[in-house]
Amino acid sequence: MLKKLVVLLCVFLAINIKAQNFGGGIVLGLSTSQIAGDNLGGFNKAGLLIGIFANKDISDYLSLQMEMTYTQKGSNNPKMNDYSHPNYERPDISLSYIEVPLLIQYHQSNKLKIECGVLTGSLIDGYYNDISGKMSNETNPFINYDIGLLLGMDYKYSENISLNTRLSNSILPIGAEDYEKKYNSFMKGKYNSVLSFALHYNF
Repeated sequence: MLKKLVVLLCVFLAINIKAQNFGGGIVLGLSTSQIAGDNLGGFNKAGLLIGIFANKDISDYLSLQMEMTYTQKGSNNPKMNDYSHPNYERPDISLSYIEVPLLIQYHQSNKLKIECGVLTGSLIDGYYNDISGKMSNETNPFINYDIGLLLGMDYKYSENISLNTRLSNSILPIGAEDYEKKYNSFMKGKYNSVLSFALHYNF
């Protein structure tokens, strides 16, 4: 159901980018991410961020924006090959999603927008990596969706190009095994946390 919704929203975006009352364009950038709850700290996982967007002004100071992006997330264990480190055996995580962020943007000036919103993501692939590479699992270790909140800034660099940075975080655990445990203050599951940097090209 979610994948069908993603396809419909993609078609909707493509149509409305061409509509007279909508703006729109393409997104190209880099995601740096970590997984809260996997005991590997730091935004050490780099990934690709590409997609399209459509937006519309609703007042002199506010606009709405909807996007469709391919985003790579996860975590990286920089000590995996350091056998003297206590975390050298801990696997890292590779994830990729098709995401639909929905944002409201406040136009602080002609150059700067402050934005916040929600995102829903459909998991394309997700797995653990150890020293030998991708680990095989009998079942998918991650749930098929991600729901999160985001906050960001968009700076208009030129007539067609803006520079965008965002911080997003899951609001529900992403691991399938997270839902098989009873949580307490020390065990709350795993959550995506992403800091992204992107160029937005406006048509």
